[in-house]
This record gives sequence, C-alpha cells and structure tokens, in this order.
Amino acid sequence: MKTFELKNVTCGYKHTPILENLSFSVTEGEALCLLGPNGVGKTTLFRSMLGFLKPLAGTIAFDGQDIAAWPARTLARKIGYVPQSHTPPFAYPVIDVVTMGRLSRISPVASPSAHDLEVAYASLDRLGAGHLADKLYTQISGGERQMVLIARALAQEPEMLVMDEPTASLDYGNQVKVLRQISRLARDGMAIVMTTHFPDHAFLCATKVGLITRDWVRFGSPDEVVTERTLGETYGVDVRIVEKKTCDCGTLKGCIPIVEFVAGRTAA
Repeated sequence: MKTFELKNVTCGYKHTPILENLSFSVTEGEALCLLGPNGVGKTTLFRSMLGFLKPLAGTIAFDGQDIAAWPARTLARKIGYVPQSHTPPFAYPVIDVVTMGRLSRISPVASPSAHDLEVAYASLDRLGAGHLADKLYTQISGGERQMVLIARALAQEPEMLVMDEPTASLDYGNQVKVLRQISRLARDGMAIVMTTHFPDHAFLCATKVGLITRDWVRFGSPDEVVTERTLGETYGVDVRIVEKKTCDCGTLKGCIPIVEFVAGRTAA
C-alpha cells in the first residue's frame, strides 16, 4: 500500500521554523484530520505537503519518493488539492470546472478529450453530484460548490487528497454531506488529509488525528487524541465529549461522539 510520510520535518519560511520535527504518515484508505487553533502552522504544513514550500529539514515522501524532486505535473497527478472555497472570474458550467482537474494530464497545447470529459462526469457521479454538470458554478449552493471542488480534485485521478477546511462556511446539513463523502472516499482506498476547526469532525470521518498546538503536536486515533483534556489544553475551554452508543437511524448524524463546549467556563 502506498504511503504519504513526513520524517522529522521542520517547515517554515526562509530561516524561521513554524513547526518542527514532525513525523506522521497516511496510507491508502486512511483519513487524517488536522486540528488546532489559528496561527499554529496548519497552513504552512499544507503548503509544504503540496510542494509549495521546501521543508527546512526532513523529508516528505510519497510511496518512498521525495516529493521535492517531482515536477509540478507529477505532483498534481499524485495529490489532489481541495481549497476552502473558490469563486471563478466567469460563470463556467460545473462540468468545465471539474474538467479543469484534468490539466495535469493534458498537453499544454491540447483540448480536453472525450476521455477527459468522461472522467469529469464520472467524478461528479461518484459524489452523487452528476445532476449539477450543466448548471453554472456561480449559481449553485455552497455545499454543492464544495462537492464540485472535490470532484475537480478527483478528476486529477490522484492517489491522495489534501483538503483545507472542506466544510468551512457550510451549514450543518451540507457539512454532514461533505463529511460523509470524505469518509466514503477513504473507505474506497483514497488517502486523505484534511483540516477543520470542529473536533467532532474527527469522529465523523477520520481514522487518524493530528492535534497541533503552539507547544506540542500529537498524532493517533480520534479516541486517543481528541479527549476532554487535550481539547481543553488546546482551545482554553472546558469540553465534554458525549457519546451516544446506540442508534437506529442508520446515518452518521447522532451516532458519533459529539464535542460540546461548556458555556461560561474556561479550562483550568
């Protein structure tokens, strides 16, 4: 199985380290959720993982190969990126936005082929969003746009997805829909790394969690890392984790641990 791995990585800008001596891995079929307050370096870590920043120390490897040696087109074929949001300058049809994910596999002087369009349509269908294909991207909802961005990344035919707060600005229903798709993609064999500001999302779709603070970093399973104590230390508030052990609804909602912030109190 192919693995994305950081070995003793220090990332930052020029000679200023932001995160130091990080080591973790994500394998096909796993979803890693990165948690932590603003300003601790999650964006810097993402930029390093995507090859935009060269690590100050250590190596970032995929399937045993250092990604620093890869050209941009190779990196785009291996790792798909889903940003928080995206507003195009023109009102492109959704299928055109998704087909843009094929750029790393198309010659710079060629147009998308019938196969490229087939892959784009299949990526939408995989997410249950095929009905959006002919709609204008600027006229669909925020949750639908997020599905389209995931479909665009899938159209790259990557072996790994990196998602920057994929549920940002979405209402609760759309958050659940997107998280279900992330969980399904991991079960289908995709390696996924995502950031979020909602600790309960780790229980919804992650097999691993990385909790990043200004003083320490912890990696492990959701049950090991996302605890009342660690969340209190990280966010400076009292936290209760309430688990509903039985449920007959057949969905993820209400069937997983929910993080509840206790109003009016702060952590000791």
